[in-house]
Amino acid sequence: MPEPDVLERMRADWNKRAGEDAYYYVAFGRREQGTDEFFSSASHVLPALLPELTRLRERSAALEIGCGPGRLLKPMSTHFAEVHGVDVSDEMIELARERLRGVPNAFPHHGSGSDLAMFAASSFDFVYSYAVFQHIPSRDVVFNYLREARRVLKTGGVLRCQINGLPPHARQYDTWSGVRIAADEMRAFAREQDFQLLALDGIWTQYMWITCRKMPEGWEARAGGPAKPGAVLRSVSNAHTGEAVVPCSGPLAAMSLWIQDLPDDSDLNHLEVTAEGKPCRLSYLGEPGRDGVSQLNAALPAAIRTGFVAVDVHRGGSAVCPTGWVRVMPAGPAVPRVWGVMDGVNLLSGTRIVSGAVKVTMAEVERPDQFRATVDGRAVREVEHFCVDPLPMHYEFNFLLPDKLPAGAHRLELSLGTRAFAPVGIEVL
Repeated sequence: MPEPDVLERMRADWNKRAGEDAYYYVAFGRREQGTDEFFSSASHVLPALLPELTRLRERSAALEIGCGPGRLLKPMSTHFAEVHGVDVSDEMIELARERLRGVPNAFPHHGSGSDLAMFAASSFDFVYSYAVFQHIPSRDVVFNYLREARRVLKTGGVLRCQINGLPPHARQYDTWSGVRIAADEMRAFAREQDFQLLALDGIWTQYMWITCRKMPEGWEARAGGPAKPGAVLRSVSNAHTGEAVVPCSGPLAAMSLWIQDLPDDSDLNHLEVTAEGKPCRLSYLGEPGRDGVSQLNAALPAAIRTGFVAVDVHRGGSAVCPTGWVRVMPAGPAVPRVWGVMDGVNLLSGTRIVSGAVKVTMAEVERPDQFRATVDGRAVREVEHFCVDPLPMHYEFNFLLPDKLPAGAHRLELSLGTRAFAPVGIEVL
């Protein structure tokens, strides 16, 4: 169990943030958001949660770990007979109770910060969490929460949560920049806890998502055996575009395998997919449709050849289905592009810079060290870059404006190596 001082530090820090500007620290859009604006920001998170509800047998009760002021409890209450939330901050819970007075089936609870002891075993159909574990400074706390999630789930219930999957860094973790957990650790955790691993996406990023289904105790020991014959690989397509061709590398180098009559106990830990005999990384296994066809997503291995490539699916050393084929084409060149320019703190203020800091987001960045920025010809200060997602080579660049820059309209110029981008007008307040 985590040491008490860790939990007290978590509670104290989040109570302080709740008193300072709760909406900002939870939604991180901008300072001093209105209540309607804050709750509307849930729409950006729901697409990561709602599709997983198709896996549920029933929707009687759901639980959110780290509910804050209730931003996600409110919309999730429309999908379940009742929805509960826990949070380490009693100040956040008071805000949630006040904001959710008109939602009779939503119940916020003040928790210990590391367990779900107030709930009985097998109470929930769905347990979820977003932007919570990435702020926890203790691995013990994160994994205890995950074990507790299994305990309170009904058999067949689903856990869906987001975890910081970035590589570890050397400095001390705190209650804002929390621990980082590798994808392999989550795979091992699923095996240890008799979880059927159904999704593991966004690896190597701050927003790694996992989906697991609670299976009966002892399931793991039986699940890795050879597959029974009978499954059929109906088709292979591009996982992102649906086209019948996949590039050999880059952000679109992933395929969807459409498999009919895949064994019910299949998951990402026990299935193996190869392309031309090379292992692929699996990221998603969908529920079978009415026709019995399931979607299995896999990233192509590095250095795969182009042309028609054999695709095989195995489990326990035996083939799950007959060999399929996918057409692999050469990847196009990386074309760096600017996705957005905004205030580095108040993200929703766009190019109106109110904090003195700027955030630039870019895609297909091969050499982030070549990034340069100037304002009216003057170099910016303290440039830092951050990999958001390595597959589309998505980077954030954060920097401070030049010293003593006057208020008003200015010209921001960005470049990456020899490539210069169109100037961006910013307004400094």
